[in-house]
Amino acid sequence: MRVLVVDVGGTHVKVLVTGQKAPREFSSGPTLTAEQMVAGVKTAAAGWKYDAVSIGYPGPVLHGRPVAEPPHLGRGWVGFDYRTAFGCPVKIVNDAAMQARGSYRGGTMLFLGLGTGLGSTLIVDGIVEPMELGHLPYRDETFEAYVGLHGLQAHGLTQWRRDVEDVVSRLIAALEPEDVVLGGGNVHQLDTLPPGCRAGDNANAFLGGFRLWEEAQDGRTGSEEMKGRPMTGMLPLTACPAWKALETHYEKIRELHLRTLFAADATRGERLTAEAAGIYLDYSKNRITDDTLVLLFRLAEESGLRERIDAMFRGDKINLTENRAVLHVALRAPRGRSIVVDGKNVVPEVHAVLGAMADFSSRVRSGAWKGHTGKRIRNVINIGIGGSDLGPVMAYEALKHYSDRAMTFRFVSNVDGTDLVEATRELDPAETLFIASSKTFTTLETMTNAESARQWLLAGLGGDIKAVAKHFVAVSTNARKVSEFGIDTANMFGFWDWVGGRYSMDSAIGLSTMLAVGPDNFRALLDGFHQMDEHFRTAPFERNLPVLLGLLTVWYADFFRAQTVAILPYEQYLKRFPAYLQQLTMESNGKHVTLEGADVGYPTAPIYWGEPGTNGQHSFYQLIHQGTHLIPCDFIAFGHALNPLGQHHDMLLANVFAQTEALAFGKTREQVKAEGTPDSLVPHRVFQGNRPSNTILAERLTPETLGKLVALYEHSVFTQGAIWNIDSFDQWGVELGKVLAQRIIPELESQTEPTLGHDNSTNNLIRRYRRLRSAV
Repeated sequence: MRVLVVDVGGTHVKVLVTGQKAPREFSSGPTLTAEQMVAGVKTAAAGWKYDAVSIGYPGPVLHGRPVAEPPHLGRGWVGFDYRTAFGCPVKIVNDAAMQARGSYRGGTMLFLGLGTGLGSTLIVDGIVEPMELGHLPYRDETFEAYVGLHGLQAHGLTQWRRDVEDVVSRLIAALEPEDVVLGGGNVHQLDTLPPGCRAGDNANAFLGGFRLWEEAQDGRTGSEEMKGRPMTGMLPLTACPAWKALETHYEKIRELHLRTLFAADATRGERLTAEAAGIYLDYSKNRITDDTLVLLFRLAEESGLRERIDAMFRGDKINLTENRAVLHVALRAPRGRSIVVDGKNVVPEVHAVLGAMADFSSRVRSGAWKGHTGKRIRNVINIGIGGSDLGPVMAYEALKHYSDRAMTFRFVSNVDGTDLVEATRELDPAETLFIASSKTFTTLETMTNAESARQWLLAGLGGDIKAVAKHFVAVSTNARKVSEFGIDTANMFGFWDWVGGRYSMDSAIGLSTMLAVGPDNFRALLDGFHQMDEHFRTAPFERNLPVLLGLLTVWYADFFRAQTVAILPYEQYLKRFPAYLQQLTMESNGKHVTLEGADVGYPTAPIYWGEPGTNGQHSFYQLIHQGTHLIPCDFIAFGHALNPLGQHHDMLLANVFAQTEALAFGKTREQVKAEGTPDSLVPHRVFQGNRPSNTILAERLTPETLGKLVALYEHSVFTQGAIWNIDSFDQWGVELGKVLAQRIIPELESQTEPTLGHDNSTNNLIRRYRRLRSAV
């Protein structure tokens, strides 16, 4: 394979092709665009033949795409179609990473590029991680400001050399590399190299570009110096400098008590808070210091969180295993916003579906839509499973205060026949509407329930198949299957493969929610989602509510080894919120391999669970307060009750504040003894405290507020997944059991004794069930 390597610099662009020895170059500068770069490369490389292109890009790159405009060149680099422009396959890596690849000899190597800025890359046993260390704070500015070209020009050569030596020594002390290479266009300005360093050759950038495609052909670098080690683009999380610093930091503060932290800082309770979009977060009762936060934010930066956020909102296909964009944020994007997937703005399609939903909902709610016998619809049953059920159920219960109480709403998900039988009990088929939610209209549980619901309907309406069209609508994209079922495709509401089921409650999957609360309240729900989306997209990590929650979850799961998180809403309408979050969090981040397919080597998603207060206080709070497991808790409460009743709400909120105080500070042996407690009972009445919690407060539970809360946790999940370097948007773990069930069903129903090929336990269970079944 003939490879053309393009090294993009702040003053020149250099190119070299396989088989040539002398590179060619042309000027770049602060106005150079990607389009101009391609044109310049084609001119410079005239007469050379090549099959692929490697580009060393002077800025951050994620999954082979630039994610920020280069600081010293023109605009238009992010989102540019390089493959089409060159007419062949293109690989893009950070420029420092490309030169580092060409300089690598094995072990742990730190590469620092002294050019227009400060490029930096760490390679550990062949694994490449562009570090972007130049943007870290140094003195009153950044490393790059002092040792890049600006520092050389502003401070003079002598001071610049001193600064380079100081910066290099600091980075060596922090990262402890075995080998340090100084490269870039200004390395020749050094009269002597800092201790422990060797000079790199700019020609190594070309070698690194060639190696990119050597790896692609055989998974190896092709270099004797590399000893055959493969190189990838992501440093393992546990090798990141911030992770290692957090490990050391954890050992220092693991026994530090919240009593001590609050005693040492009289303003901690006001200082460690954040507020956005009407949501107030008090995270002061966590086992963290200011240093903890600094390191967690650094970990987020090193993990590329900002770049991944931008990639999601841009419509990049960040669901790598399914090659899909992840755009639940498009479901609540305002009309007129542009979010492009595969060259198409999807926002108009979203609003077209929302408009159709609103029209249908208004007709049903007003009585204009009539059933088969001419009666108006008074009962709605949503049939779905997973995200097609948990979201609608949670939203209906959460917003019941705003629902049309003249209508009854029920939900069927379980293939256990009892679920459907109880949902239809005492209902009049002539007044009942079913919503069948299945993207493909083939989901086993959903279609089994839908078929049984159709039989119930027809049995109650005299068997006229035409009745189905007046009593069933579909949320699906399979028009043929929907039509075969008997549903008018005019009443089929679509959604897209860039919406995961657990992120779909604000899509057409939320049709039951819109029917219950009306189009205006549904739009308010979407607006709440969007407000939190924009906060997550734009706010600095230090004030970013989802980022704070996500980083704290990583802190407890990976360093304290906490295995669960308790969600404790002090609002009865949120009784299904913990169950909804179980799917959102555990199906998203319950993964054991990284995006690259390697074992993670660290804990990922904790188990989420919970119940509304104050019920939980008389159930499992005993374990949270005095048990042997550390269980971080999220308390959710509101300033105003939706149903004011005497002192009830004050009592409810008093319990919220009391529980977080008790968990944090506990009750010491001395305090217990001072109360006159018998010595034999003192140990039993001691509360150790130091149990972490967050408190989330909002004014009142409205549709808008619910949207904000759900988006808050959606983006917290995203933050966790970005840190853990996993795919938060696939769910292969649900597949195996479904496949095996399809095999077992005919074995259970066979009229003759089947030949079983399972393990001994499964075979025995199948035979026992067949005996129980036949006995009936």
